[in-house]
Amino acid sequence: MEGTLGIVGASGFIGRELARQATAAGWKVCGFSREVRGPEPGIPAWREWSDHPDFRGLSALVNLAGEPINKRWTAANKKRFHDSRIGVTEALGRGLEKLAAGERPRVLVNSSAVGIYGDRGDEILEDDAGVGGGYLAQLCRDWEAAADGVAELGLRVMKWRTGVVLGREGAAFKQMTLPFRLGLGGRLGSGTQWMPWIHVQDLVGSMLHGIGHASLNGPINGSAPEPERNADFTRKLAKALKRPAFMTVSPFALKLALGDFGPAVLASHRAVPRALLESGFRFRYPTLDMALVELVGS
Repeated sequence: MEGTLGIVGASGFIGRELARQATAAGWKVCGFSREVRGPEPGIPAWREWSDHPDFRGLSALVNLAGEPINKRWTAANKKRFHDSRIGVTEALGRGLEKLAAGERPRVLVNSSAVGIYGDRGDEILEDDAGVGGGYLAQLCRDWEAAADGVAELGLRVMKWRTGVVLGREGAAFKQMTLPFRLGLGGRLGSGTQWMPWIHVQDLVGSMLHGIGHASLNGPINGSAPEPERNADFTRKLAKALKRPAFMTVSPFALKLALGDFGPAVLASHRAVPRALLESGFRFRYPTLDMALVELVGS
């Protein structure tokens, strides 16, 4: 499946990798931005993002918008979380609704997150696992509900439940490795909680795979086949960086530093990508050890 791929959030870390891989695969890429932008490598065309965006001429659409959640959950930030997720997805629906059925893109990949499962301990969470409890789970549930509204317009909609995205230029990996490089690395809490992760190249590759596979629909776990417990993730990262990891960050310290977001860091999500694997997607980096070789060069 080729044609023109629209990317909401094309200027971000994941968006740029998606534009790169899509262009290499033969797609024409169109980015959406609130700012006027000229052609960029991999993104030759941009359109203005508005409350009623213009999606004419697109074969497929990927929505990557979402204010980073890794900050204090103040009332003001919660509004930003909502508006950048549910608000943007609802605006996307309004733009599509303006078009005749035959003019609409055929498929939408809409971001979501494994946070929808809540804290589930050692339970194995496949793509059809039920929604959990807590603020983050409810936010993701509302986000996916907005995407379901788009599905009612006749598009095949995949809701990409993403874990921690690892990439050299990604904010998450940079923030994660900084304490280790300073010799202050360590596990979070008990370290027994499961961390679903994915290399950015696999995340983007799986999205393009999903666009081309009509069997994929609904919730999709966007995570590597082998999630890691936090303690094991910490040990492997420290070894790759050749740094110690003797610290332990207590739940109290996380709460003090991050407010209500602190306990969410300790939530356990043992998510596995059953739908992707069964559809034939082959991960470039199925294990953390393999990903770290590329990320760190160890």
